[in-house]
Amino acid sequence: IANATGCSSIYGGNLPTTPWSSNGEGRGPAWSNSLFEDNAEFGYGMRVALDQQRRMALELLAALAPSLPRPLVEAITTADQGDEAGIHEQRQRLRELERHLRALEGSADPASAPARLLQLAEVLVKKGVWLVGGDGWAYDIGFGGLDHVLASGRDINALVLDTEVYSNTGGQMSKATPLGAVAKFATAGKAAPKKDLGLMAMTYGNVYVASVAMGARDEHTIRVFLEAESYPGPSLIIAYAHCIAHGIPMARGMEQQRLAVASGRWLLYRHDPRRAARGQNPLQLDSPPPTVPLAEAMASEQRFRLLGLGDPSRASALQQRAEAELRRRWATYRALAAMPADER
Repeated sequence: IANATGCSSIYGGNLPTTPWSSNGEGRGPAWSNSLFEDNAEFGYGMRVALDQQRRMALELLAALAPSLPRPLVEAITTADQGDEAGIHEQRQRLRELERHLRALEGSADPASAPARLLQLAEVLVKKGVWLVGGDGWAYDIGFGGLDHVLASGRDINALVLDTEVYSNTGGQMSKATPLGAVAKFATAGKAAPKKDLGLMAMTYGNVYVASVAMGARDEHTIRVFLEAESYPGPSLIIAYAHCIAHGIPMARGMEQQRLAVASGRWLLYRHDPRRAARGQNPLQLDSPPPTVPLAEAMASEQRFRLLGLGDPSRASALQQRAEAELRRRWATYRALAAMPADER
């Protein structure tokens, strides 16, 4: 896990309360904190290093194949590790491989092929690489790096914790700040629509893209994470993250997520290129039609209410523009999700 400096690295790396842990076998995430502006490149280096180590391990395995059981070598090199069961089976094979390698090692020469493969064998188990950061990183300062990683085609995952504002540095406007919200550098309400990072990533065609809000549909969020991890290429998850900068009672954060989805302001969707390979539309719009007026949902957060106290006419104008933007975005996603796969 490559974690961009920000709220997630503060609560993620703050010992002894870090949420990162290990299982009963001592396995868990290898977490490291990066500079705010280069987290995508930092995590990309992890992916490249693991891929290179895997290539070296496969080359050594091929060189030693005449001295190893053929079915074992074939099973290791062709293993399907798309789920936890497949990964567990691969670990079992590697335990058997280690027994054979120790028997071949003979001498204590650390440069021998069996000794080198023993050191590298663990990388033959699938390693997921995740980039984690906020919208200030993904939409703004680190966007160029994130875009480069998504365009690389590498098997790497990005999780954007979208608070729609620069949370850790004091609540400044970001490109994820929604139209009409008040923030530092947008004290008169943000006049431009929110950047649609997910739609931009979809245009590559080979990127798994999803938008989630755990407070609205927790089972949808879990399904998205499983699909993203199993996808053999770049993936991007944009997760609604409520924040104190929204001007809400934080104990009701999950309810605010539900309101954002119920009003249509936050969409739930999955764009899976594997569906296109089966002749299906890759985009699935998982949001129900809006059931709560946008004005009602926005009025529940102080960042939207503030402008109405000082400049009611501008607040009303931005509210109308926000409603028009919501209708436009919904129409866009509905059209894309309904479009036949061969016309996309």
